[in-house]
Amino acid sequence: MIKRNEIFKYVKDKYDTEPEYLWSKYPGYAVLRHKSNNKWYGVIINVLKEKLGLEGKEEIDIIDLKNYPELIGTLRNKKEIIPAYHMNKEHWVSVILNGEFPEKELFDLIDLSYEITK
Repeated sequence: MIKRNEIFKYVKDKYDTEPEYLWSKYPGYAVLRHKSNNKWYGVIINVLKEKLGLEGKEEIDIIDLKNYPELIGTLRNKKEIIPAYHMNKEHWVSVILNGEFPEKELFDLIDLSYEITK
């Protein structure tokens, strides 16, 4: 299981990105953005499973990442990838962090999102 602090360490080491907490109403929502252009390349949020159409009432962490539209359909075939929560579903996906998604694959998706949003 990948935790948000592991993601924060990865993006700090690779991109010198610090998470930004923009909303007092949602203190657990962390934005990852480029320093050069301020574009978001990731958003980590905690949300109730039922709001994602999943079974259960507990809260889970997800990360929204940008991807190429032609790849999103294939990505959504994976159990831990769902249509983006509160983002454009044609260009973004949400990855469930409380699942069994491989760390390397998640970091590859973060890298791709970073590149796409340059």
